[in-house]
Amino acid sequence: MIASAVVVAAGKGTRMGQTVNKVYIHLGGKPVLYYSLKVFDDIDCIKEIIVVVSKEEMGYCQQNVIKKYSFKKPIKLVEGGSERQHSVYNGLINTSKHSEIVAIHDGARPLIDKEIVLNTLEQAYVYKAAAVGVPVKDTIKIVDEDNFIVSTPDRKFLWAIQTPQVFERGLIIDAHQKAIKEGFIGTDDSVLVERLDYKVKVVEGNYKNIKITTPEDLIVAEAFLKK
Repeated sequence: MIASAVVVAAGKGTRMGQTVNKVYIHLGGKPVLYYSLKVFDDIDCIKEIIVVVSKEEMGYCQQNVIKKYSFKKPIKLVEGGSERQHSVYNGLINTSKHSEIVAIHDGARPLIDKEIVLNTLEQAYVYKAAAVGVPVKDTIKIVDEDNFIVSTPDRKFLWAIQTPQVFERGLIIDAHQKAIKEGFIGTDDSVLVERLDYKVKVVEGNYKNIKITTPEDLIVAEAFLKK
């Protein structure tokens, strides 16, 4: 298996209340972005890592993350787009044509587990599409425009989808190109593959794999790191 990783780190993170991009905030003494890069760097079948960053932060990322921590794999910085989906596509088209599958990951999820990533890569190699997720803990309600409950879906069928999401390279590029052509913006990459009538295999992850979005998330992530 020959794989590439695309790590998306071009978001603004306005909900963090910080002037700096959340992926550069220090967690356990290192930037948030470092942790996911380290996991991908340690997986043998991943031959390259593409990091998608904003144009303004390319120099900062190169100096303060890529060079500073001396990763083994080649890491290429690619400019992001106006939406996450556009950023992912920019990353995808910069992956090697020799790669069979591509793992797409949010740089703001530092606590990914290497074994879960390996399992997701293997499942994607078999099924062409796989995404990490966890069963939801809460009861979910569907509400109308006035916030009245309309229905309560059966919780045993509900999963909160995380990243990485892993796909056959040609399949995910085709899915993105179809979305571009039709002007469709999805909330994740798996929905673009679903629109091509492909089934996406869900791989059970863990609840530590949180996305750093608010200051409270940093506190939780610090606690997980210490544990």
